[in-house]
Parts: sequence; C-alpha cells; structure tokens
Amino acid sequence: MSEEKKELTYADAGVDIDAGNRAVQLMKQDVKATYRPEVLGDLGGFGGLFKIAKENYEEPILVSGTDGVGTKLKLAFMLDKHDTIGQDAVAMCVNDILVQGAEPLFFLDYLAVGKLEPEKVASIVSGVARACKESGCSLIGGETAEMAGFYSDGEYDIAGFAVGIVDRPKMITGEKVAEGDVLIGLPSSGVHSNGYSLVRKICFDVKGMDGSEYIAKLGKTIGEELLTPTRLYPKVCLPLIEKFDIHGMVHITGGGYYENIPRILPEDCSVEIDVTTWPRLPIFDLLKEWGGVAWPEMYRTFNMGLGMILIVSADDVDAVRAHLAEAGEENYVIGKVVKGNHEAILKGGVFGE
Repeated sequence: MSEEKKELTYADAGVDIDAGNRAVQLMKQDVKATYRPEVLGDLGGFGGLFKIAKENYEEPILVSGTDGVGTKLKLAFMLDKHDTIGQDAVAMCVNDILVQGAEPLFFLDYLAVGKLEPEKVASIVSGVARACKESGCSLIGGETAEMAGFYSDGEYDIAGFAVGIVDRPKMITGEKVAEGDVLIGLPSSGVHSNGYSLVRKICFDVKGMDGSEYIAKLGKTIGEELLTPTRLYPKVCLPLIEKFDIHGMVHITGGGYYENIPRILPEDCSVEIDVTTWPRLPIFDLLKEWGGVAWPEMYRTFNMGLGMILIVSADDVDAVRAHLAEAGEENYVIGKVVKGNHEAILKGGVFGE
C-alpha cells in the first residue's frame, strides 16, 4: 500500500502569509497617520498614488533618493530594539533629497526578514511612520518580504525610497557657491547611520562590549548611544530654503567632510573649516581613543557632531542664524569658501593652525 504524500504549503517552506496579513493590520494605523491630502487610495494596493499640486509650482521638479541603514542593524539585532531603526532609513533618504531643496512628499520602505514576526515588523514600521510624519512626507507603500533561509534568525534588512519636489528656481545645485560664502553647521544627534563597521570593530571586537555597558561620559549605555536614530532635517531646513537664497547644502554621511562637501563645490573653490567651532560629541572622542583612530580618518568616516551644513552668502549669515535661533536651533559658523582645488581643508585644534 503506497504511502500518502503530504500536501505541502507555503508555510511548510517557511513563509507565513497569515503572519504577513497580521503585520499589515498592525501597521495600518501608523501608516495612515502619515497621509498628506495628496495621497489617493489606501494601503494594500499594488502601487501608492500621490497627486502633485502643479498649480503651486512654476516648474516642478521631482527629486528622488534611496538608501539603507547598513550595519547599524547589527546593533538592533544585538539589543533586540527595533522601534528606532526605521527613522534611520527615512532620514538617510529625506536628508539627501533635502540638500537639493526638495520637500519630501512620500516614502516607500522595503523590509526583508527571514521569519516574519508581526509585532517586530509593526515596531520597525512604526519608526518609519513616525519619521515620515516628522519629515512631512507620506508613507504610501512598501514591501515586507519573508525570505525563509536567507537571513539568520532574528535578522532583517531595511531600505527606503523617498520622492520630493522642488520648484526649479529654488533648486540647490551648488552653482551659486562662491569665494567668501560662509558655512553654517547644524548638530547631529549622534553617529547617525554611517561608519558602523568601524564602530562595531572598535566597540565589540577591540573593547569586547556587548552593548549593555553604561558609559559615564555618555550618560547612557553604549548600545543606547549607538542606536540613537539619525536626525531628520526637513522641519528645520525647509523654512530656510523658502526664505533665503541657500547656495549649497551638505548631508554629512559616508565619507564625512572630505568626500561630501566637495560634491557641491565649483571646481575652482575649496572650503576651510575650523574644527574648534562646534562641540564634538563625546562618542567620537571615545571611538577615537578606544580604536586608536587617526583624526583625519575620524573626519572622513563620521559626522563628528554636525549632520547638515549650509553654505550661504556672507551677507545672509546673520539673518539665517537669527532665523535658526528663533526656531530654537543650535547652529555654528564653521568655515568659509576659498579659492582652491575642490577640496575640504580642516584646520584648528587637532589639525593645527
């Protein structure tokens, strides 16, 4: 008598469709809370719909950006904390399109997991939704992929895609940057989302930490410090873009000062930056000490306390700073544009005069 064969299901292969549906239900309220009036339709369609109010622009230009969180995710896995990592995914995208003058309109996320745990997915997406709301953009769709056997237990990857809009006359391209312009720095919230391969090497390989160690200089555990989400800059910078003629903006991400600033400089210009003009966050001094990292490498890898840099005419510096002060935003004059060879030159303090 032949043995009856079992009828296999997708769940037998490690993919739980019911868990996916439950995750959607858990995140639905957070997602809908981000909707702007331009959003059409509802969560669950094959594509997100967004109407552009063309009458508000002379020549509307769409600006898009995509990014992930990188190995900072390893910290979330290690500490089993997942409610802030979504902000990192949003911030890396909206901050990038912001530097071209774009107002973020909508965001889509991509989350891939080995085993779908609805509550964990909802926690991750709640962080995405909060960051979208703070940035003024709508979370209009995304993908949660359960990839059985592809990721280790408890691990996942998250990335995002943002679309914004700017009126062509207000685009920030760096073309207006000129000798004599002034650089204004805006504080970061911490390490943000770059350099975490080096951070993990220092903290967990060299120092043998597990993330739970309380560090007096930080006033918190090393895990709490390193999981601090990337700061969102649209709320502070969009009013500036609307009110002033901003010549250039730089999001200090991977590549630090040396790689990012030249991206918006004319070929015959450089910048001179005095590193003593803003407070360096304690975490960076600790990473430098623990890892024996050279100062140039620190400023090439990390934001060192500034997440966004504005380049403005010397005539506008006082007005821009007054606007920021009125909004309660700390800011620092950190340097100037000079004739040069398209490079960032760091001076002062550890770099000498």
